[in-house]
Amino acid sequence: MAWDVLKGTVSWFHGYTFPCGDHCSNEWDLQRATIRWSRTFSQHLFTTTSNLLFMLIFLVALLISHRNHSPYVIYNKSVLHTITALLTLFIGITNLGVGLWTILASSTNKKHEAVLYCIQALTCAVLAISLKINLKKPPTIVAITWWIIEFVLGTFLVSISIAKIFETRTFSMDIILDMTTWATCFLLVYCSIRAIRHWTSFKTIDLTKPLLKGMTLDETKVTPLNKAGILSRMTFRWIDSLLRLGYSKTLELKDIPHLVPEDEARTAEQAFAEAWELQKKHDPLSRPTIFRTLSKCYWKDMVVTGIFAFLRSVAMISGPLFLRSFVQYAGGKRSFKYEGFILVGGLCVVKIIESLSQRHWYFNSKRVGMKMRSALMAALYQKQLRLSSLGRQRHATGEIVNYIAVDAYRFGEFPWWLHWGWTVPFQMLVAINILFATVGWATVPGLLIIILTVILNNPLAKSLQKCQSEFMAAQDERLRATSEILNSMKIIKLQAWEDKFKEKIENLRGSEFKWLSSAQINRTYGTILYWMSPIIVASIVFAACAIIGNPPLTATTVFTVLATFRIMQEPVRMLPDVLAILIQVKVSSDRLNKFLQDDELKPDAITRKSLDGSAYTIKIHLGIFSWDPESSNTTLKGINLEIKKGEKVAVCGSVGSGKSALLCTILGEIPKVSGVVQVYGSIAYVAQTAWVQSGTVRDNILYGKPMDKVQYEKAIRVCALDKDIENFVHGDMTEIGERGLNMSGGQKQRIQLARAVYNDADIYLLDDPFSAVDAHTAASLFNDCVMGALAKKTVVLVTHQVEFLPAVDTILVMKDGEIKQAGSYDQILAAGETFKQLVNAHKEAMISVDPVNNVSPIEAQVADINSLELPRMQSSSGLSVEEIGDIPFNTMQLTVEEEKEMGDSGLGLYLDYIRTAGGALLSVFIAFSQGAFVVGQVAANYWLASALLDPSIDSGLLVGIYAGISLLSGAFVYLRARLVVVLGLRASKAFFSGMFGSIFKAPMAFFDTTPVGRILIRASSDLSLIDLDLAWAFSYVLSSGADLLGMVFIISFVTWQVLVVAVPVFFITRWIQMYYLPSARELLRINGTTKAPVMNNTAETALGVVTIRAFKMTEIFKEKNLNLIDRDASLFFHTIAAMEWLILRLETLGNIVLFTSAFLLVSLPARSISPGFAGLALSYALSLTSCQVFFCAMAMQSFQLHCFCGAYKAIYELAIRTTGNHRNQQASCLMAKRRQNTVGKLEDKIPSKCSPCVERH
Repeated sequence: MAWDVLKGTVSWFHGYTFPCGDHCSNEWDLQRATIRWSRTFSQHLFTTTSNLLFMLIFLVALLISHRNHSPYVIYNKSVLHTITALLTLFIGITNLGVGLWTILASSTNKKHEAVLYCIQALTCAVLAISLKINLKKPPTIVAITWWIIEFVLGTFLVSISIAKIFETRTFSMDIILDMTTWATCFLLVYCSIRAIRHWTSFKTIDLTKPLLKGMTLDETKVTPLNKAGILSRMTFRWIDSLLRLGYSKTLELKDIPHLVPEDEARTAEQAFAEAWELQKKHDPLSRPTIFRTLSKCYWKDMVVTGIFAFLRSVAMISGPLFLRSFVQYAGGKRSFKYEGFILVGGLCVVKIIESLSQRHWYFNSKRVGMKMRSALMAALYQKQLRLSSLGRQRHATGEIVNYIAVDAYRFGEFPWWLHWGWTVPFQMLVAINILFATVGWATVPGLLIIILTVILNNPLAKSLQKCQSEFMAAQDERLRATSEILNSMKIIKLQAWEDKFKEKIENLRGSEFKWLSSAQINRTYGTILYWMSPIIVASIVFAACAIIGNPPLTATTVFTVLATFRIMQEPVRMLPDVLAILIQVKVSSDRLNKFLQDDELKPDAITRKSLDGSAYTIKIHLGIFSWDPESSNTTLKGINLEIKKGEKVAVCGSVGSGKSALLCTILGEIPKVSGVVQVYGSIAYVAQTAWVQSGTVRDNILYGKPMDKVQYEKAIRVCALDKDIENFVHGDMTEIGERGLNMSGGQKQRIQLARAVYNDADIYLLDDPFSAVDAHTAASLFNDCVMGALAKKTVVLVTHQVEFLPAVDTILVMKDGEIKQAGSYDQILAAGETFKQLVNAHKEAMISVDPVNNVSPIEAQVADINSLELPRMQSSSGLSVEEIGDIPFNTMQLTVEEEKEMGDSGLGLYLDYIRTAGGALLSVFIAFSQGAFVVGQVAANYWLASALLDPSIDSGLLVGIYAGISLLSGAFVYLRARLVVVLGLRASKAFFSGMFGSIFKAPMAFFDTTPVGRILIRASSDLSLIDLDLAWAFSYVLSSGADLLGMVFIISFVTWQVLVVAVPVFFITRWIQMYYLPSARELLRINGTTKAPVMNNTAETALGVVTIRAFKMTEIFKEKNLNLIDRDASLFFHTIAAMEWLILRLETLGNIVLFTSAFLLVSLPARSISPGFAGLALSYALSLTSCQVFFCAMAMQSFQLHCFCGAYKAIYELAIRTTGNHRNQQASCLMAKRRQNTVGKLEDKIPSKCSPCVERH
């Protein structure tokens, strides 16, 4: 009713005297009054009052901000602001002129209209001023809001003006003024977007300034979006340079531009951290949450994307209304002379708005999601560095990696789905209103079917969710077993257990495959609901119209209903997905909140001071410590300790006595219950379990510090690494593989000891550093390193080797978490039995064990396997097998780069997919089923168009034949879906068997040169792509292609002249796709290699977090993580931008065909095209662009098969290439011998859930 009031066409103003002076005594008088005054007083009063209110608020905010000294956040001096301000000022002058003319030329009862015009002129003048002056924060918020509201009001007025043009068939000054105002309002809303971006970047500068101090940004390497203009941003032309480069050469990682500062991870994390801390300050009683934090950071971006989503929804919903008008026009109904051309122009404007708004909705939503994802990934990583020991116990390394790999990425998709959450109900409500306006109460039966479809979707969605949950659980179990097997592959191959463990993996895959089959079958039913529900609902609505008899089934009614149901098809399909995704985001939010709110290290656990002038380096007074502060059981108690500068202290005791815990106390890793801990100077820490990073030997020793050659050579020499490095082919540039797989335990321990020596700290905490080396090397390390290079340093040495104890200054004997004895070697030996028992036990062990031959049978056999496989290894530097010869195993650059197939491999890999699945015949039947469905749909719609021309055909017969043909075509949809499921399941089986068969047949050289993470990615995410998506992607590409052919056929059948445009458009479309695909392929490929390093770095950091904190390297590791996140985000950003670039151009070409078809319909002689066939052609033309986009999206999803096939092919070929006949002969002899001679059950030593010989208790 409010809409009718504003429109000025309500019939209940009977007897009301309008401002024009006309007394409307009946409906006709009211209509004449409306025709005479295109803008009613109610409309004018509403818009003017809104503008006046915002003007007053803006002026008050401007006055208040002028008195404070806060910085300006917007400097409005761009050309865009100048042009918009001039246009706004021109409109204000025009309003002033119209107002003065009204006063001079009209009677007294119109002076209130003149006042409104003058007020509008004043607000326009203030608007122009707001566009050109520098603004501070309060007036900035008001100005941006005012600009957006002005656009909404302008859109409202121009839509009414267009409606009145159709109604009155005349133009007036108000209508022209409204249209001019709307054009300026469009610029205003863009100015608001620019202002929000500028404000964000202004805050970004403040956030990044301290982080980037001393750094300069190379603007030539920043994405072209940084300097793109309005037209370039609107059309995505800024990415042309990257696509041009990708078309001319194969893209590499160095070719990808950097992100703009506002999109970088450091900016996102800084904003997230500040908002998180702000929540803590504002509400100390409640814990901060991720939702509130992200909302605080990105609400402006979400509002902008929401505006785009709203514009797209409104433009899309107008499609059926334009179709109705065109069909009426084709039926001979003319309101005025040029109505047809205005319809074409209006359709053109609406489709352009729809295309641009949808593209920028999608792009900006994903861009905001990328920033959210980067913020969370950085925050989670930094939380890991601050997590307390108790917190690390609650969150395993795998869980933390999962938080980043799954939950953070899920938040990256959240902004896109959030807007679907409200646009879906909005589209449904508007579509229902259109149906009621078209067919009245005949809509009700159709709504009941829609409700029934939604109800049926719920149990189907729950069943599918259950199947997917069980499938994911089974997949997790298989991946856990796969990871354990890969990490224990040396022992498995040593005992020739490949067949047993392969069978175990296949059994786990069988359980997984069962749930996969159920999920895919449930997906088949969902496909039927999606494709058939609009047809069934339309048939029922038509039947209701035929039974009721009102309205009659005319071409206008039929094709308006069909077009409306096509609009409703998307919400019906999207609603379950939207709800499912939002629920998943809620679950992820709860998980991440729990992690981010967990305990952190207490900064007051220890007091750090400078060493200058202090005689002591470590002081602990009455210290009580516990890993769990809430537990009554303490870890250490009664600790009183003072260590002087340069003193050598040894800590000994039995296992579990608290030796390592004492070092953790000095590091501040154990929560302090009571007491005082003071540390003077810097600390270097050597953990009991060696922790080395993936990288070179040099990188691990330097550990982020600049090269000092003298200190570096000294560290290598005193840690007995000089001979090892001399034997390495690549010297200290030898690469340490994943988990240090090409280094022995002793080498890894000496590398981290050299890292500590090179660090040149004041205090050295050494946790049993000699446990992994032989006695001779241990003696050398103790004498040269501990007592030599570190002679002037404070050293706290935890050791079980009592032969070194006489050389130290002080010995601490620990038992049950207490220091039982303290003093020199002779003092403690004479003072009590605890230390004497320890020394005697060590002497007896040394006598009973030959240190030279102290090698376990397992290690001997593993060494045998290493020497057996050595001749087939190949250096990543390109050395051939012959060149390697007898190079020792640990001198090789083991980790090889993943092979990346360059260029386009054509249809070969896609045909391989079909051949692997044994689906040549299935593919033929799938194509036939899809073709039959398209033919059925075309035939049903053609029947409607032709039958509506024949008055003799009864409505019941018309609806019955239409429903029969549609249901018959639906059977082919079901057949196609089931065949696709069969094809996909066959392919999954074949790919899994082939990949794991080659993995288990591969020699150890393959596992030494291939990171386990790379194999797990193939066995998890890539295989899931094969399992769940690729067969459907092939099907959708096929169906979209068939739909495109059907659409072009119908359009050209009705208006054959459109082929003059459609044929060139087809070739241009093909050229654009070929221009785009080379860049898209490489972007996807490179992006596939940038995700794993982020996860690997997180897992690696989790294992060495104590060492990182001890060396105070957290900032360097944070920076490394931010760079890895940005590298991955940059690939993602340019990939989605390139996709939107392509889709926008495809939509534009599709719209050209649509506009041509519409233009021909209104240009051809009257009644040369029947209303039915006009509706048929336009209904297909309206769906043309969406079908093209769907085809393109599914084609890109199918291209992921290309990437997976390449990865699978690389694994297969690498495994085969490293397997030689010579090795097979040697291995077969050795394995046969071991099958006969193996007595012990070595399998019991593998910590695996899937060991066939281990009974779990």
